[in-house]
Amino acid sequence: QVQVVESGGGLVQPGGSLRLSCAVSGIIFSTHAMDWYRQAPGKQREMVAMITADGSARYIASVEGRFTLSRDNSKNTGYLQMNALKPEDTAVYICNTWRRTPSGADEYWGQGIQVTVSS
Repeated sequence: QVQVVESGGGLVQPGGSLRLSCAVSGIIFSTHAMDWYRQAPGKQREMVAMITADGSARYIASVEGRFTLSRDNSKNTGYLQMNALKPEDTAVYICNTWRRTPSGADEYWGQGIQVTVSS
């Protein structure tokens, strides 16, 4: 059974930092890419960052330079380091891990974790 579990969310003041973790089990994590999405109340879900199986990361413009996505394949875990947080970063953050297959893709989602940036 595949499990994708986020941790590390919470309440932080503007300008603060949080590190989200996404622990994966039940798959060969090193062969899968990982994405982080977020969804704020009343807004569409958006992809924030993604990292390929070989560790190449990309970000949306609004978090570039503030967020860093990394992975430790020995621990089957991805990490989203979020610095200089802003109130507009408030959202539920959701981890997704996936790989392409001949028929499409295998993908697995976490439940999401709340991040609130507020003074």
